Amino acid sequence: MSWQTYVDEHLMCDLSNGSRLSSAAIYGHDGTPWAYSESFPQLKPEEAAAIMNDFENPGTLAPTGLFIGGTKYMVIQGEPGFVIRGKKGSGGVTLKKTTCALVIGIYDEPVTPGDCNMVVERLGDYLIDQNF
Repeated sequence: MSWQTYVDEHLMCDLSNGSRLSSAAIYGHDGTPWAYSESFPQLKPEEAAAIMNDFENPGTLAPTGLFIGGTKYMVIQGEPGFVIRGKKGSGGVTLKKTTCALVIGIYDEPVTPGDCNMVVERLGDYLIDQNF
């Protein structure tokens, strides 16, 4: 299965309420895009570096915020070293670190934070099980 298929079929899937994530992507730990939805705001190299730093040193993004494609998200609860969650207005973002990738999902209403977390983290857990 191609990385684009994971984005198209597993991240941009229809949710229980008929909605879907606004955008999604899979990036390598080095900030290289592997696959992304059409509307995903490209992750800048310095943003990818800051995200990876927060996975290694949890809490470093909290004072400055999490940036994706220049958009700032307030960092909220996550799983230190594994999951970073951010909020912006009625939307937000979930990032799951796998063995060699970052799975990213961005949502807006009517998608709930829980729905985004479930979709992103489920794919991330699967990729970890597959040694990705």
